[in-house]
Amino acid sequence: MSKITAAITAVGAYVPEYVLTNQILETMVDTNDEWITTRTGIKERRILKEEGKGTSFLAIKAAEDLINKKGLDPKEIELVIVATATPDMKAASTAAYTATSIGATNAFSFDLEAACSSFLYGMSVASSFIESGRYKKVLLIGADKNSSMINYEDRATCIIFGDGGGAVLFEPNEEGLGLQDEYLRSSGEGREFLQAKYGGSSYPMTEEALKNGEHFVFQDGKTVFKNAVFNMADVAVKILERNNLTKDDVAWLAAHQANKRIIDATANRIELDENKVMMNIQKYGNTTSATLPLLLHDYESQLKKGDNIIFAAFGGGFTWGSIYLKWAYNS
Repeated sequence: MSKITAAITAVGAYVPEYVLTNQILETMVDTNDEWITTRTGIKERRILKEEGKGTSFLAIKAAEDLINKKGLDPKEIELVIVATATPDMKAASTAAYTATSIGATNAFSFDLEAACSSFLYGMSVASSFIESGRYKKVLLIGADKNSSMINYEDRATCIIFGDGGGAVLFEPNEEGLGLQDEYLRSSGEGREFLQAKYGGSSYPMTEEALKNGEHFVFQDGKTVFKNAVFNMADVAVKILERNNLTKDDVAWLAAHQANKRIIDATANRIELDENKVMMNIQKYGNTTSATLPLLLHDYESQLKKGDNIIFAAFGGGFTWGSIYLKWAYNS
């Protein structure tokens, strides 16, 4: 009997209708289009503005897109994982609400949080459930409503983040396609450099903290950038070396869309041609857990069965890693 591997067999996505352009940001904060584009590569980002709608709304829409495209009966889904840094609520599971809302009534579900690496880590977890032989259909969703924790008077963060959701279905494969290898890392030393401090258990929300905006995301941009450039490139190199892959063997680099300069540095480190680098940061900004599935959605029509894809991500905590996956189908 062939070894069971975990392959992505379907992709779905959703981004909100409202487009926050660099030109609009110029009217809100001291910045300009040239400054933003030069430093980040971002031209616009999508924002979920409707009151009462959170990450679950993005996750549900992305899942429904996948279900409709695949012609999938939601009752066949056995596990729903929502990778997110912005759950709807504390205590109540965003994944459980999402699963019920899409009709996955036979699935169990849970949230997974590892900042911008959440979806990457989720790929490892989802694949492990498939490889165990116990489960046949695992839905992994990456979704974040980053606008819920952004101070739009802070030009260091408000220019970067957007809202969005993406979903992939993992199923067993006996052709050797799907997830091949992973190299995942973390270090708590990075905690102070990227965080939304108040609102968690260590620092419960207070009136003073709310008044001072300490519940918003804080980022030490230079330190995060330096660590992201080094670590994303480093793990991408390691995953290639461990699997005896050269740049010619790689069809695509799917890197977390945090900053175009970081993506370029990762591609340059593995000497990959620009036309092999997935890029949509200009349209969506950094959607945290949603960047990788949104890339797969936008490039799905170009992916071919057997393509070697190198995933890489870096996030707060710090968390980072790389995954090597063989694409399992032609669109």
